[in-house]
Amino acid sequence: MRTIDLIVLGILKREALSAYDIQKQVTSRNISQWVKISIPSIYKKVIQLEKQGYLKGTAAKTSKMPEKVIYSLTKKGRREFEKLMLGIATRPINLHLDLNAVILNLDNLSPADQKTCLSILEANIKSTKTKLTKINETQQDLPTLSTTEIAVMHQQYLLIETIERWLTEVKQTF
Repeated sequence: MRTIDLIVLGILKREALSAYDIQKQVTSRNISQWVKISIPSIYKKVIQLEKQGYLKGTAAKTSKMPEKVIYSLTKKGRREFEKLMLGIATRPINLHLDLNAVILNLDNLSPADQKTCLSILEANIKSTKTKLTKINETQQDLPTLSTTEIAVMHQQYLLIETIERWLTEVKQTF
């Protein structure tokens, strides 16, 4: 998936890191919540990008830790990063929301199960909104977040607010 390539190349454009450190950044910055990227796929992707010539791995030994490979972008990798940025930006915007699969299939449930399902979705939406609210409120306390990461979190907050209002309307039809 090209989106995963872009995420990995973008992280390495900032600094050279091991595959494990890339995974830690994806986890700590909640990138997998915003973009479909699984933590286990990162290591495989790094190896693949190295084989394609986009990354260069250099073995490094730090203190008493075992040797690890630190990856950095090659010239070809920087060009691929820019190509992906422009290519993905020019594609139509698709909003793939997993909850749509549930909504599309509500008619296949009994009325009681429909209400249960909608209540579960509502609780998950409220939980996500609470998390995003906390992050937005404390963003000045998180100096490690970039301006673009803050912008994406704000976008996610606005989306979850919209989904919350939409779900209220959907619940009225069931």
